[in-house]
Amino acid sequence: MRPRTVLVTLFDGVEALDVTGPLGVLAGANAYLAATVPGQTAYRIATASPGGASVDALSGVRLEADGDLAEAVAPHTLIVPGGTRYLTGPTDCNPDVVRWLRDNARKAQRVVSVCTGAFLLAEAGLLDGKRVTTHWSRAQELAKRYPGVSVDPAPIFVQDGSIHTSAGVMAGVDLALAFVEADLGRDAAMTVARYMVVFLRRSGGQSQFSAQMQAQVAERPVLREIQQWIADHPDEDLSVEALAHRANLSPRQFTRSFSSETGVTPGRYVAHSRLETARRLLEDTQHDVVRVACSSGYSTTEAMRRAFQRALGLSPSQYRSQHS
Repeated sequence: MRPRTVLVTLFDGVEALDVTGPLGVLAGANAYLAATVPGQTAYRIATASPGGASVDALSGVRLEADGDLAEAVAPHTLIVPGGTRYLTGPTDCNPDVVRWLRDNARKAQRVVSVCTGAFLLAEAGLLDGKRVTTHWSRAQELAKRYPGVSVDPAPIFVQDGSIHTSAGVMAGVDLALAFVEADLGRDAAMTVARYMVVFLRRSGGQSQFSAQMQAQVAERPVLREIQQWIADHPDEDLSVEALAHRANLSPRQFTRSFSSETGVTPGRYVAHSRLETARRLLEDTQHDVVRVACSSGYSTTEAMRRAFQRALGLSPSQYRSQHS
């Protein structure tokens, strides 16, 4: 097979993990292919910066570029990492990077942003009319600054044509794994994911917020244990009465304390957790919907269907077809 060229733009203030996370996945895919098909390479990877200079990452790490961005040709896959240096206003965007993106990015077959790299793509005019995502904490700013862009803060990554945008650091890893699966197959992606000790694979439609992330972590150990119990036992009795009994509190005390410390009611927390479990089972197993509903704690498949419709606007079967 012919290697796909990959180019990563570097600039002062870049987030190093936005660079090394996806590249670690692609390098792992190269190792996988070399081991299974000797002599073959999946990706030919290079980095480039304005003037070819080394850059100072946010963490203080200094990154060396392979070449001058001005001399780079559009690759198969272009990766634009995030950073914070250019978030205070459009004039702070690196003009050399933006200029190169404006002139060359459309020639790439895949244009990818990690985290706030979406700001650079938007400044270059590449996201107009596109549905995109970015880190949840910057989504509102992206939408405000670039009103022609449709910003969805929920998914971990989004594809709209040749444009692929992702949320925080680990979402860049998820997106790179999705590329490996598309390019080399599921076994390759699973092998790389296992080696990196990450999940294969959080689908792009998965929320940036798990049930635990949408709520706060409770202060009291007993309530933190309840939160973990809910996540680990979605098919158990998770009524307020049952959870209160486990916490050795009255139902009224439990509800008041749980809501105060987590920011959500017990019922809402349980609903988020069960939906999250069902989504994961639909994505990662071949269980039929009856078994998924039972394992996720829904009393009937109809109850699960209603939960999916309310939260996602899809039936469980539709969700599986889109994310399996």
